[in-house]
Amino acid sequence: MSESTISLTQSRERPAATASGYLMLLILLIVVAIQVFGVVSLANDHFGVLPILAVIVGPIGIVLIAPGFYMLQPNQAASITLFGEYKGTDRATGLRWVLPWLMRKKVSVRANNFISDKIKVNDLRGNPVEMAAQIVWRVVDTAQALFDVDDYKQFVVVQVEAAIRAIGARYPYDDFTHTDITLRGNHDEVGGELRKELIARLSVAGITVDECGFTHLAYAQEIAGAMLRRQQAQAVVSARQTLVEGAVGMVEMALEQLSAKNVVELDDERRAAMVSNLMVVLCGERDTQPVVNTGSLYQ
Repeated sequence: MSESTISLTQSRERPAATASGYLMLLILLIVVAIQVFGVVSLANDHFGVLPILAVIVGPIGIVLIAPGFYMLQPNQAASITLFGEYKGTDRATGLRWVLPWLMRKKVSVRANNFISDKIKVNDLRGNPVEMAAQIVWRVVDTAQALFDVDDYKQFVVVQVEAAIRAIGARYPYDDFTHTDITLRGNHDEVGGELRKELIARLSVAGITVDECGFTHLAYAQEIAGAMLRRQQAQAVVSARQTLVEGAVGMVEMALEQLSAKNVVELDDERRAAMVSNLMVVLCGERDTQPVVNTGSLYQ
């Protein structure tokens, strides 16, 4: 059984053949003046070729010229079609004019800001993560936006969610060894990957992404408590490692100075006892209570 593929015709924006509305407005005023001249002449019983032609041509000119006016604001375009066939896009601002039987559909090419809903995504390690993003997008090809997708605004919404899921599954939320790229620790790099993903997905609709970033990033509620305890334990272990390293250095320095200044002669057993006491004092979480030993260390 052979598989059949359906290929879609890709549209490309091109300039439309339109005219300045101000020039056509002047022509319209002239036609109206001719019409008024003809009506006044006939009303005064001045029958002749010119008044009759003015009365006949005037309404025809008004009907052909008046419906063709439209106005474009800055960062706004108009797609021109004739019986469903794309004829081009007009991006010139101000009062514009086109033949009245040509259809015009206005499209905004301004920047749009979109904030996605919070969605649950499984990260690279399978942990459920809640994510939301803020996207700044705009239309760069009006023909693609209107004719290559059904509803380009809804298309943006769907593709943003798909891109967030793709990026969320590509990286872990966090890495306690600080060796991998993570969603939480590498915002700029992950945001850049999200922008590239969105540009690739939205190019079929003639849309580009100027800026994007995450507005919400957190573990899902069902594992948030466990992950918080894990982070706290990791922080405690890291703090203990730093504390022990500092304490060992201080004990080593104390023993070296005691030996260098001949303050006291320490054999191996006394050295071990002093190291034990110093480590307890330096690493303990509670205040130590001094014990005065009036006897011998070996009693």
